[in-house]
Amino acid sequence: MRAVPGGKVIVLDPGHNGGNASHPAEINKLVPAGRGRMKPCNTTGTATNAGYPEHAFTWDLAIRVRDELTAHGVQVVLTRPNDTGVGPCVDQRAAIGNNSGAAAVVSLHADGSTTAGAHGFHVAYSSPPLNAAQGEPSTRLARTVRDAMVAGGLVTSNYIGSQGLSPRDDLGGLNLSTLPIVLVECGNMRDANEASALSSAAGRQRYADAITNGILGYLG
Repeated sequence: MRAVPGGKVIVLDPGHNGGNASHPAEINKLVPAGRGRMKPCNTTGTATNAGYPEHAFTWDLAIRVRDELTAHGVQVVLTRPNDTGVGPCVDQRAAIGNNSGAAAVVSLHADGSTTAGAHGFHVAYSSPPLNAAQGEPSTRLARTVRDAMVAGGLVTSNYIGSQGLSPRDDLGGLNLSTLPIVLVECGNMRDANEASALSSAAGRQRYADAITNGILGYLG
């Protein structure tokens, strides 16, 4: 991993939250999602067939990436403080990023496709961009994270996007951001092989190393 100049800030947005499922009224309320749309505040996320939930995966991954970035002199802001709360809503998560003064925002997720054979990661970015930060800076961030994940031996998605990149206009967190931002879908939790990696500490560390390298590459 490369060293980066001091004073850099990154926002990590671990998707969903452990308390969402028990608070449907709160997470189903509609909030602004950009491009004139309203969407539910948040969702419960997906899970492996064995029951390992996405919210636990994203939280564990965020802590691993946070610790690695901190060791390289990067200040990290998390959009939620633990894995037992509710939300925050997608517009609140975007506001945390926008108010942070960060160099970039990286949202962490895993997918739940039931399509047979669907596997691999993809990196989503806002398209068409709604502001300058969503343009070249976000696409560069997306490519840099994608390249680092490929270099880490991770396989790009065979069912979403192209070559590991996915332009999106329907994701509230991306639409509402005024900072460079990407959303990383690390793999498909419903695929048996990927579920095994996503559920293991060693597998999560592999994802964390790759994503950290991508962020450091962008900052460098």
